[in-house]
Amino acid sequence: MSRTGSSAYYWVADATPPLRNSKTTMFMLSTPPTTTFFVTPTPRVPFLSSSKPSSVSLLRSSTASYSPCCSSSSSITPKVKSNDNNNCYLVSAKHSPANTSASVSSRTFLNAKNEQELLAGIRKEVEAGSLPANVAAGMEEVYNNYKNAVIQSGDPKAKEIVLSNMIALLDRVFLDVTDPFVFQPHHKAKREPFDYYVFGQNYIRPLVDLKNSYVGNMPLFIEMEEKLKQGHNIILMSNHQTEADPAIIALLLETRIPYIAESMTYVAGDRVITDPLSKPFSIGRNLICVYSKKHMLDDPALIEMKRNANIRALKEMAMLLRSGSQIVWIAPSGGRDRPDPHTGEWAPAPFDTSSVDNMRRLVEHSGPPGHVYPLAILCHDIMPPPLKVEKEIGEKRIISFHGAGISVAPALSFSETTATSENPEKAKELFSKALYDSVTEQYNVLKSAIHGKKGFEASTPVVSLSQPWK
Repeated sequence: MSRTGSSAYYWVADATPPLRNSKTTMFMLSTPPTTTFFVTPTPRVPFLSSSKPSSVSLLRSSTASYSPCCSSSSSITPKVKSNDNNNCYLVSAKHSPANTSASVSSRTFLNAKNEQELLAGIRKEVEAGSLPANVAAGMEEVYNNYKNAVIQSGDPKAKEIVLSNMIALLDRVFLDVTDPFVFQPHHKAKREPFDYYVFGQNYIRPLVDLKNSYVGNMPLFIEMEEKLKQGHNIILMSNHQTEADPAIIALLLETRIPYIAESMTYVAGDRVITDPLSKPFSIGRNLICVYSKKHMLDDPALIEMKRNANIRALKEMAMLLRSGSQIVWIAPSGGRDRPDPHTGEWAPAPFDTSSVDNMRRLVEHSGPPGHVYPLAILCHDIMPPPLKVEKEIGEKRIISFHGAGISVAPALSFSETTATSENPEKAKELFSKALYDSVTEQYNVLKSAIHGKKGFEASTPVVSLSQPWK
């Protein structure tokens, strides 16, 4: 069996479908267990990086910095603390205080004109005491790995793309180090003055080999769109592979159904709202912030606070589902997929029956009709997680240019799936297994198409592959 680890993201997204008075939210959960985000829709994002407004242009059209919901200048990330008055979700970190006033320049990275100036900016900020050495090392590592991956793509403008996207990333990381963004239990994606969503899509696009990427059963995604217009809730029970899952899902869907791509809301574990290199991407997604079960007991003094925070998050989710027209992406395995330690083969991690049942009951009691779809994603080659679960924040990030895929199967009915079971507990297990088996079947088709290089010939009567961006 594949092993799982603390999930990088439990994704949820807010976007507004072309409906009136309705909302669309997509969740991505890996632990026990957003909302319509009414903003002006962004222009459809083309797949060619060279034709997309650069990340630098986005930066220069925004203000010098963003205003977090709460902020603290005493540390890179605030110390964990429960605040029932304003319901802020504060996260912990072990970095030393950042001396904001000692910063060489508030726009050190934005002003860089080439790779040398960009990397020199990292070192200058470390020397000034405004950038911790461990964060600086992570920034350089990501820069080099990202550059190698984009160059691997063969794009003639690879160097320009790398410089543009890395200027944006390092600038956002540094801004957050000097003025930490604090996530509330329900976080709405920041789209202005700097569009963090577009920034995230610009970053992932050069890493995905679209010629060798596929979507399984696109008509079912369109079916979901119709149900959302009718006020129904959609639940996607999925496996989870990388920190980049949300951006990859959005990338593969944005051409045909852009509002669903942008509407994704993710239930985020504390890893991606704590890690300085993850936070800028998380800021660009609508989130329900939770503490992962796998890290619940790391610090005994914080157990009660974490449980209370998760209870608040569940209440937020219940409120969203009651409003209808929500699409929720959940990874009930409790973490990212891991390769088998003996064979090295990747497969979806087993689903946690209680997580599946908790979400099912939330949907059934929300009021609007709900539908549960099994969804598979294959993208671990692009940004694989560490082989083992790590407690410390700041995992090593390996980055590659590779094909990816997602696939969805028809919705499963709990009553129909468990009709022959008279034992309630067995019925829960049966439903969870049916979802997991469908995800695994779809995953194997994607694996055959991408890793087995069979392409469209890997399609089966159950999974019809296409490339909707063409």
